[in-house]
Amino acid sequence: MTEYAPKGLFGLLTPQANTTAELEVQILCPPGYAALTARLTSDRPTMEDRLMDYVARMDDTIARFANAPIRAVGFACTGASYLIDPQVEQRSLDTIAQRRGVPVVTAAQAITDALQCLGARRIGIVSPYGDTLHDAGMRYWAARGFEIGPVERLAGQEAAFHPIYSLSGNASRAGLGALEGSDVDAIVILGTGLATLGTLLGQRDRGIPVLTPNLALVWAMVTALSDAAPSRASLDPWLDGAAWAKRYHDRVAV
Repeated sequence: MTEYAPKGLFGLLTPQANTTAELEVQILCPPGYAALTARLTSDRPTMEDRLMDYVARMDDTIARFANAPIRAVGFACTGASYLIDPQVEQRSLDTIAQRRGVPVVTAAQAITDALQCLGARRIGIVSPYGDTLHDAGMRYWAARGFEIGPVERLAGQEAAFHPIYSLSGNASRAGLGALEGSDVDAIVILGTGLATLGTLLGQRDRGIPVLTPNLALVWAMVTALSDAAPSRASLDPWLDGAAWAKRYHDRVAV
């Protein structure tokens, strides 16, 4: 137990230039829980190469926490999971978890668990990725057993510091708005670097569950730290914002 995380402390791994995941996780964390962040780093030239490097060096990144009393690790980089065979990724995560003595959960796995708790089969997707990563992502979600419904792609500015991280919350709102009225069981807004919390609060009375990687990952971390199994009952307060709306409004009220 630590002073500011009496209910549990978890490690958060996030890409080096991601300006959103760490901040959204701070807002989403309920009182009594907290995350320590380690940045995933790579000097590879392309985004896809860097993502694969993050996975290959994940155990080394976790080692940066030293003997901090973290009880779980969340990998806040959805796109990396698209580029690796799911069975290979799971074996790697299991090996790291056994070595470190704590569960390791990817954002993609957290989304999968949440969709399964919802009983969702057909999903709509808001995608901020370029062509290569987008196509890999669609294959990934189909391989997970989900029927891909309507897809809305967001266009980033290539001249910006990063084509995804530089997108504002308006982009996620527009993407979600384009899928309004879709015949789907749930909608997933992809990208841990895409600002989404204001978008989620604007959606909560429309009926279709909306998930994001950061929300799903914090839910998964709190579930793991509570020694509970994923369930619809535990997920619902996260979806309607009851668990975190006030912290969001306090953060943006400047």
